[in-house]
Amino acid sequence: MFKTRLLVFLFIFSTFYCYAQDDNGVMSMDESRFPRKRQIIRIPGFDGYQTLKCDFHMHTIFSDGQVWPTIRVQEAWQEGMDAMAISDHIEYTPHSKDVVVDHNRAYEIGEDMAAENNIILIKGNEITRNTPPGHFNAIFIGDSKDYIADRDNAKDKQAVMKAADQDAFIFWNHPGWKVNSIDGSYEWIDLVDELLKEKILGGIEVFNGFKFHKKALDWCVDNNLAVMGSTDMHNIVGYSYNLENGAHRTMTLVFAKERTARSVREALEEGRTVAWSTKYIAGKEEWVSKLFYASVEVSPVFHAKTRNEKTTNYYEIKNNSDLYFEMELKSGKGNKNITLYPQSSQVISANEGQEKLTYEVVTAFVRSDKNLVVDIPLK
Repeated sequence: MFKTRLLVFLFIFSTFYCYAQDDNGVMSMDESRFPRKRQIIRIPGFDGYQTLKCDFHMHTIFSDGQVWPTIRVQEAWQEGMDAMAISDHIEYTPHSKDVVVDHNRAYEIGEDMAAENNIILIKGNEITRNTPPGHFNAIFIGDSKDYIADRDNAKDKQAVMKAADQDAFIFWNHPGWKVNSIDGSYEWIDLVDELLKEKILGGIEVFNGFKFHKKALDWCVDNNLAVMGSTDMHNIVGYSYNLENGAHRTMTLVFAKERTARSVREALEEGRTVAWSTKYIAGKEEWVSKLFYASVEVSPVFHAKTRNEKTTNYYEIKNNSDLYFEMELKSGKGNKNITLYPQSSQVISANEGQEKLTYEVVTAFVRSDKNLVVDIPLK
């Protein structure tokens, strides 16, 4: 008994002694500190591909952005992104009085932090020509110190070729950006046609921030180009996107074989992408359709009700993704409208004897004037 009491006393004494030794008059108050946590964006894969969340167009203090490159990496980690590219302007560097112009520097500064936080950082720059032809993002580039800063239109193709000669993946940015102020800014122009025919152009930005460049979607579909979605972020992401209330940044969903830079590049070249912004997705019908069916499932009949010799069957339809689907009935006898919120389910009903209901997904675009049409099987 004495030994037990002695051990208890020694334990209590050592605990208080250690506390007294650590108490130097400064107490940490971490209750209001933002917790270090990473959001998980749930978008299913399919056909052996995994869905990677990517943003390939954003800026830092090394062009006309407001933040340091490591901030971009921290934002991407917090928001659950898989891959990113900092694409500072070559021809436009308004902070040059305060920051040494070095087109490679943003990538160099962010590289280590990205690796330590499991973010795929892809080297890029924005080739900022006058509009038209407009701006082009080049990613998977090499050394960009000799890229052309002169915005003379006579050098437009030469400027793009600096990246093409490094085997960069090049996409045309926000073609409808100046639609109301510059003639020809939202047209399929000769330079773009040349780049396409010479297999230099790989994609077009269909979603830029909060803007949907509808004609660009048709150009992607008609020419088998990657459909791109980007923030084109200059300030802190949280200043533009209401992240605290569940919003997400604009992004490109890339259907890749692996979570590697090489697989991202392969998927972009194959055009395996869908753009996602707010509640909308846009892309080629093949990939938008596969994404929908990977996200949505329908249960077997769980209840049946017969009235006036007509039987109505009840089903649960579930959205297993963070996407948002608004659906309008096109054929069959069932719910006129279905809204599938992220990670949620709804009860739907349909007259017995039907194999399916057909819906138009009004939040999923496969052309500028066409939405995805899906069949909901009635098991």
